Amino acid sequence: MKPTDDPFKSAREAGPVVGCEFQGKPVPMLLGHKAIRDAARDWKTLSSNAAFRVPIPSEETVRSVRQLPIETDPPEHTEYRRIIEPFFNRPREPEMQERIRALIDALLAAAMAEEAVEVVGQIALPLQSRALAVLLGVPENEADEWIGWGVNVLRDKELSVEKGARLEEYIHEKLDLAATDPGLGLFSTLVRAEFRGRPLTREEMLGFANLVFAGGRDTVIHSVSSILAHVADHPATLAALREDPKRILSATEELMRHLSPLAHIGRVCTHGADLHGTRVAPDQSVSLCWASANRDPAVFDSPDEFRLDRKPNPHIAFGSGAHTCIGALHARVLFRTLLQWLVDHVSRIEVIERQEHIESISQFERPLGYDKLVVRLVRRD
Repeated sequence: MKPTDDPFKSAREAGPVVGCEFQGKPVPMLLGHKAIRDAARDWKTLSSNAAFRVPIPSEETVRSVRQLPIETDPPEHTEYRRIIEPFFNRPREPEMQERIRALIDALLAAAMAEEAVEVVGQIALPLQSRALAVLLGVPENEADEWIGWGVNVLRDKELSVEKGARLEEYIHEKLDLAATDPGLGLFSTLVRAEFRGRPLTREEMLGFANLVFAGGRDTVIHSVSSILAHVADHPATLAALREDPKRILSATEELMRHLSPLAHIGRVCTHGADLHGTRVAPDQSVSLCWASANRDPAVFDSPDEFRLDRKPNPHIAFGSGAHTCIGALHARVLFRTLLQWLVDHVSRIEVIERQEHIESISQFERPLGYDKLVVRLVRRD
């Protein structure tokens, strides 16, 4: 399977809804840009107010709390989101951007000094974890434990229950410390925050932290490894970005469209509905397939091609509407800074060994990131 292949193409051409099955239950999957964008914004029909069921497959076996704010709808969602939004707005600050640059410089300069480096374990995983520590305002050494959780926390086929339990134990420990320590960033904010005039419950605090640590983790890690592999496979990309660094902005957006690091997400049909001729029962799950939307030829010319200067580029890799990914700004700054570092310091990347990560989504499969990617970073003269 080539990274440019669109596994949803034939299904999308047949119509905007395809039947899928997850955990032994039928789940209609919406395909195509317009159908998915409209559905994502219609939270009254397709609700996120369903504990454990926004991810597909659902996660009731690997966590005990509703993830906040994502598993709520407006107006609760808006009010919950406001509690942690200041942290996710921090990448706009020059100081925060400089700290991200310093992290990337340290990791990639060390990698360049080696004859070869395994990208997933030595670059992508520590970068995601250490950048998150900076974002959340906690000591950077907290990331040492997070790195040990691996690429996935709640999606590890063999260890997800064990990892999920350890994640909740870890969050409890930090919240207990934060009760008397105002300097523990996100944790200190949560123990002092209020929702509608009352303190957050411990369950709500756990829900926020669970999303922060488990959600968006593998997507960032897979994106970092995919960016490095793309630059290796398409050396003209670095030359083009070096010629005009302003293209880094459009290159980042095109990479997100092309990769679609989160393939799909769930909603729950509140009262039953007819979705493009498919009857959906009350309380039935529905999948919104972002990856299909981002390859829709009705919106994107030659959608399987990577185009550095693609304009317009109305991708929805970070979702759409009220539930748009709260970490989108952080991810964009991270990826732009990574590309800038490669432009400034790397002449080429040589792939020594690669093992693609193949993501299975019901009857569909697509490559997303790498289980192993060994490269050599060649310094720019």
